[in-house]
Amino acid sequence: MDPTKIRNFSIIAHIDHGKTTLSDRLLQGTNTVSQREMEDQLLDSMDLERERGITIKSHPVTMYYTARDGETYELNLIDTPGHVDFSYEVSRSLSACEGALLIIDAAQGVEAQTVANVHLALKQGLEILPVINKIDLPHADVNAAISQIEEILAIPGEETLPCSAKEGIGIEDILEAIVQRVPPPKPTAEGKLQALGYDSVYDPYKGVVIHVRVFDGELKPGMQVRMHHSEKTIEVKEVGSFNPKPYSREKLGPGETGYVTGNIRVPRDVKMGDTLLETRNAADPLDGFQEVRPMVYSGIYPINSADYEHLKNNLAKLQLNDPAFVYQQESSIALGFGFRCGFLGLLHLEIIQERLRREYDMDIIATYPNVIYRVIQTDGTELEVDNPVHMPDPSIIDWIEEPIVRTHIMCPNENIGDMMNLVSEKRGVVEHTESLDGTRVMLQGTVPMNEILVDFHDRIKSLTRGFGSMDYDPAGYQQSKMVKLDMLVNGDPVDAFSCIVHFDKAEQRGRALAAKLKEVIPRQQFKVAIQAAIGGRIVARETVGAVRKDVTAKCYGGDISRKRKLLEKQKEGKKRMKSIGSVNIPQDAFIKVLKA
Repeated sequence: MDPTKIRNFSIIAHIDHGKTTLSDRLLQGTNTVSQREMEDQLLDSMDLERERGITIKSHPVTMYYTARDGETYELNLIDTPGHVDFSYEVSRSLSACEGALLIIDAAQGVEAQTVANVHLALKQGLEILPVINKIDLPHADVNAAISQIEEILAIPGEETLPCSAKEGIGIEDILEAIVQRVPPPKPTAEGKLQALGYDSVYDPYKGVVIHVRVFDGELKPGMQVRMHHSEKTIEVKEVGSFNPKPYSREKLGPGETGYVTGNIRVPRDVKMGDTLLETRNAADPLDGFQEVRPMVYSGIYPINSADYEHLKNNLAKLQLNDPAFVYQQESSIALGFGFRCGFLGLLHLEIIQERLRREYDMDIIATYPNVIYRVIQTDGTELEVDNPVHMPDPSIIDWIEEPIVRTHIMCPNENIGDMMNLVSEKRGVVEHTESLDGTRVMLQGTVPMNEILVDFHDRIKSLTRGFGSMDYDPAGYQQSKMVKLDMLVNGDPVDAFSCIVHFDKAEQRGRALAAKLKEVIPRQQFKVAIQAAIGGRIVARETVGAVRKDVTAKCYGGDISRKRKLLEKQKEGKKRMKSIGSVNIPQDAFIKVLKA
């Protein structure tokens, strides 16, 4: 198609502001999907996406729309994930577009992630079309949302488009605005092939399917193309687009989006954000490429050790459609053989675990999530540690650095004190506060990444009664006083319970773990000491009492010394037993502690 008649756009918004519902209405408004085929969350193919109401994988779709001027336009929508874990995926998808629909909930207004997404879109130089959604709600306040757009985002209020994606109100106006305001694609490489591979999926029949946006030149079957960063050469077998199901085309021209298949069998060969170029007379690669690196690590073990091979095969299948997920084999004395897995964030970790349980019927146990620490040793060498077991001896450590994130927290004015206390409790620093309107404030600062992993977002929601929101992005490393906390059961360290914590919080964490272990470890024939240790120093202790037979039951009256003698004899026997006996920690004890 003529590039002047093509419009490439994306939909960006805070979580639950209605991205997926609007994309459903756009498919209906352009007659891409018939009424009979239409269903809610059409672009969300996974059960998890539908259940949670979130988008996990980006989904492209090509629509054809006859505008009021009588011309037919090709509208390419790239639906993006909304969660902060997938921010790099969002940035690559945005770089394939010229415009973005910014959706704002008429009842909730501008949220933390709205601001982050706007900055991301402006960085890519996109035309932003603000859309105020959910105007049909009884507590919708369109005027307040417009004033927030003007004050916080510095976008003129007259550019806003009111709509209700649920009821289908204002959809035609949005389509017309896309045609009128989103700029058409411009050639970038003087007719030479230059295409962005912004995503990939695995098809068991076709191999790896690369989602592409052609910036210049043409992609046709039979061509030899090279991926610049992975240095792989592909013979193009098929090109096509989505409506939303894939269909093949003769070629993809300048400005068009679609897919390409070739002789690629391993998803690792395709890097997100790579540039496809001709093998000869190649153009320059596109800017903005980054290697996707996991941010959070956790051990995943089968509850039944016989399921190890089954788990290995299932992790390989998951990796096929999710190249950002990485895993490698590891073993634990307590848990047996398993895998050390890397994830983009905590939501990503939850999704993988849930898919293992649901799609592959796996009973698994996951260790406490960790981030990657940099350990600088006394000889000057640098070591990256993602597993507490691999932490070197304290005597050879010079210092430790931990990853930090830059946070943007939005909350009502009355909760500003609670938020500042929460940030300081998590060892963070509030650097800047900004009043957004008469009712809300934005706090900017830095927080160590390991502090936001587990309950930070939940605490924000509970302290603000659901009105608070948060967004974060990585901000490098800082030196910190981190220590390895070991849990000893009868003097033996249990590697499954080891964790890396800040020195100031080590005692508190040790006491909590020791108390939890006391609850779950069954009583033995002898006393069991549970200790939390940092290096050689014990910081917390609990004792599980021994199961004891009443040896004095046969003594009726008489001298007390006889009872004492029997009790002393029993005590000596328990001591002897302790010296040769090992503590049996049942599997469910690990599950209860690691899930706590």
